[in-house]
Amino acid sequence: MTQRELCNRWQVSEATLERWRSEGIGPIYVKLGGQVRYRREDVLEYEASCLRRSTFEAV
Repeated sequence: MTQRELCNRWQVSEATLERWRSEGIGPIYVKLGGQVRYRREDVLEYEASCLRRSTFEAV
């Protein structure tokens, strides 16, 4: 998945995703030939880790 595809999926800007990467936030990624790619299974795993029942309780 490209950076743009993930941005569209999450409705965030590419700058936000780039900042999150530099801060270690978000799914792991692969950098090949200067291009960032996300594996679908890593995105799904990260999304699952973000699930919450309330503001203080993770699923």
